[in-house]
Amino acid sequence: MTNRLRRLLHEAANLRHRRWLRWMGPALHHPSLWHMSRRGISLGVGIGVFFGLLLPLAQIPAAAVAAVVMRANVPVAAVSTLVSNPITFPPIYYAAYRIGHYLTDERAPLPGELDALHQDLNQAFEAPVPEGWWSRIGKPATVGLLVLATTCGLLTYALAGWVLRLRTQRVWKRRTRRRERRAVPRV
Repeated sequence: MTNRLRRLLHEAANLRHRRWLRWMGPALHHPSLWHMSRRGISLGVGIGVFFGLLLPLAQIPAAAVAAVVMRANVPVAAVSTLVSNPITFPPIYYAAYRIGHYLTDERAPLPGELDALHQDLNQAFEAPVPEGWWSRIGKPATVGLLVLATTCGLLTYALAGWVLRLRTQRVWKRRTRRRERRAVPRV
C-alpha cells in the first residue's frame, strides 16, 4: 500500500518548479517533507486535522505551510484537511458551537429561542451581520472550534503515531520470523 501511495504522490522536484510554490524556495527541498516516515506522517495527519477543523477556507495551503515549518509530510497534511467537507461541516460546527456554549458559560438557547438563532444564522449569510450576533453565535463557535481543532489534532497525531508504531513492530516481527525459519537447518 505504501508503494501505491508513493506512486500517487507528485515528486517533490515537480512541485518545486510550480509558479505558485516558488515563494517557498529552498524550504521545499527538505527530504522529510516528502518522506513516508512514521513521525512525518503522524505529524502531517495532526496538522491536517487541526487546520481542517479550524479554518473553513484555505485549509490546504495553511496545513501545507505549517507542515513545511514543522518538517511534517506535506501531502499527508494536505489530504488530512479533508476531514471537514460539505457532509461533515454541519455536525462539526454544531458540535463546536455546543462546546463553545459550554466553555463560555453562556446559557444554552431554549427551544423557542432556537428559531431566533436559525433566523440569525440565515440573516448572517444573506445580509450584514445583525447586532448581537457575535456574542450569541460567533464567540461560542470560535471558542468551540479552537478547542475541537486542538483536541482532535493532538488525538489524531497520537493515534496515527501509535498505529504506525504497531504496524512497524508487526513488520519487524514478520522479518524476524522469516530469518529464523531460514536459519533453521533442514534435515
